[in-house]
Amino acid sequence: MSFTIASRLTDLPRPATIAMAARARELKAQGADVISLALGQPDFSSPPEAIEAAYAAAKAGDTGYPPIPGQKPLIDAIIRKFRHDNALDVTSDRIMVANGGKQVIFNALMASLEVGDQVIVPAPYWVSYPLITRMLGGVPVEIRCREENGFRPDPEAIREAITPRTKWLVLNFPNNPTGAILERQDLEAIADVLREAPHVLVMSDEIYEHLTFDGKKHLSLLSVAPDLADRILIVNGMAKAYAMTGWRVGFACGPVPLIQAMVAVQGNSTSGVCTLAQAGSVAALDGDADGIARMLETYERRRGLVVGALQQVPGLTCVMPDGAFYAYPGVAALIGGTSGQGRLLDTDVAFAEALLDEAHVATVPGSAFGYSPYLRLSFAASDAQLLEACRRITQFVGDIRTA
Repeated sequence: MSFTIASRLTDLPRPATIAMAARARELKAQGADVISLALGQPDFSSPPEAIEAAYAAAKAGDTGYPPIPGQKPLIDAIIRKFRHDNALDVTSDRIMVANGGKQVIFNALMASLEVGDQVIVPAPYWVSYPLITRMLGGVPVEIRCREENGFRPDPEAIREAITPRTKWLVLNFPNNPTGAILERQDLEAIADVLREAPHVLVMSDEIYEHLTFDGKKHLSLLSVAPDLADRILIVNGMAKAYAMTGWRVGFACGPVPLIQAMVAVQGNSTSGVCTLAQAGSVAALDGDADGIARMLETYERRRGLVVGALQQVPGLTCVMPDGAFYAYPGVAALIGGTSGQGRLLDTDVAFAEALLDEAHVATVPGSAFGYSPYLRLSFAASDAQLLEACRRITQFVGDIRTA
């Protein structure tokens, strides 16, 4: 029996973050001492109160089908979170819970995109925004955020990218992969552009909101521009700041008609989120914030360790990230060189592959994020692993022969 794969999947690549992590696992299975810094996977345990709450929910028999938008205790906890963290008062009909932040994004684009609709995605970007857009028949429109501007989007570039077919502007700050954040003046300038284009929705992915450094604080676009509330969808979840990646709990806050459409999409795909994961998420959201503070302190120390080391490597550039847990070093000066084992490093993909094969350090090439030639590496790993990874990177770069 033969069958034809849907055309929308024909040219859909595997996310590079997952591909590099899989390649690292293969090498490790062959006995190589691989340090994988490819995935955005916190190396902390989930909050104990979340684990206990999930266990208690299971023992109490809360194991049936959940409501598709989310269980009331979790929706109430999310409302409290928005009030406490973002100074936003939202109602339950503007909230929905999904199977991770990625499903929130999928639901929103599935519910809103017609074939040919455009989605403005500032680059560097998380790999899934353009991939999901293409899968659903939309057209990603990339605008380049300059390194010398801290990888923040230029409001004028956003203005120039908007057309009558523009449906969404995606904002992901703190940013994956660069760690860039938006200050109040950045958000105000972007809001001014959006007021000129009332047909454009905004997807504000704020999943790294708690991971900001040097005393800087995350600001939500909705708190800066409440008059745009009927056009802003906030994407968030439990994965990063709560180290609950495997629990698969994301949530959204947005305009009621959009949320209703997203619930309809979810109701005809995955249905509701695991009840036990929802119970654990309530406990985490309402729990002691000291765990997040300790995590942030650790990441800030590791940031200094990794970026400080990379900035000392001749041929690399590396901006100090303001948030998240990634470094994004540039390798432009090394492109065209030859690795110590004789491989031509003509792209950042070739660079990342050689670094993995020869030095056994897994990173993700910047081309996956729409911005070359760079590498993304996560510093959500132990100090010992990070120090060894930096040593290997330094040696790998030192062995490169340039013209």
